[in-house]
Amino acid sequence: MSGKADSLKTIFYALGANFAIFLAKAAAAFVTGSGAMTAEAVHSLADCGNQLLLLLGLRQAKAPPSPDHPLGRGKEIYFWSFLVALLLFSVGGAFSVYEGLHKLHAPEPVKWPWLAVGVLAFGIVAEGFSMAGCMREVNKARGAHSLWRWFRESRQSELIVIFGEDLAALLGLVFALLAVLLTVLTGNPVFDAIGTLAIGALLVVVAVFVAIEVKALLVGQSAGADVDAAIGAFLDGRPEIVRVFNLITLQLGGEIMVAVKAQMRGNLSDRGVVEAINAVEAAMKQRFPEIRWSFFEPDVVD
Repeated sequence: MSGKADSLKTIFYALGANFAIFLAKAAAAFVTGSGAMTAEAVHSLADCGNQLLLLLGLRQAKAPPSPDHPLGRGKEIYFWSFLVALLLFSVGGAFSVYEGLHKLHAPEPVKWPWLAVGVLAFGIVAEGFSMAGCMREVNKARGAHSLWRWFRESRQSELIVIFGEDLAALLGLVFALLAVLLTVLTGNPVFDAIGTLAIGALLVVVAVFVAIEVKALLVGQSAGADVDAAIGAFLDGRPEIVRVFNLITLQLGGEIMVAVKAQMRGNLSDRGVVEAINAVEAAMKQRFPEIRWSFFEPDVVD
């Protein structure tokens, strides 16, 4: 990936927008009785809780190493991001599907529909600001790569989650607005129920995609092909090294662990080998400040 995005700023953008939208949606859902509006209110409330969980995860990921966690707790953010994906699936998606099915079997007329339209329009504008802030950070991270490639290869789970949430929220608002407008124009409340089901299906699909990406990080992923290639090229260019046999990276939240097996140049004494390795590691960490831990094994064969 091209750069490091400010995930904290993105989370606060989303939290502020979703809380304001939740208050407006909850009031409108109470007045209008719209199922789509109720589903959207629950969705926004769930998003607020999700963003608080991500903030908790980012804080815990900064905990220092300990005897029980010798490499730190950087992967904490992956756990909380995965939990957010589950909540998006259950609290957001499953509830919306349930509400849609209930409204489909027992349709109710939408009261004060233009209030719902106004609130949804406000929500689209507010969520649009949040999405714009998220996309600024995503664009910093993805550089020249496509959006899909960034989503599949990004190692910032919290940014993946916020992007998925914002995208689902914006599309969900559009679905809800169309559902309410069709209900008003036709007088048929079934469109409201269909809109609610569409929102639920959307949330389930987004939650599954986000969970798949975060699960890969939770299990353990490298720092990424671009980073691995850059570190490998750096090591190949060092005068102390004849050849690199193996290079392993592991992403641990915002930090990286590197393990290297390489042949050192020259007939060095034990102390000379240690000094050469120390010089390579110091230069490598200066070149790649995200590297927190490095383990170097000198050898003559793979």
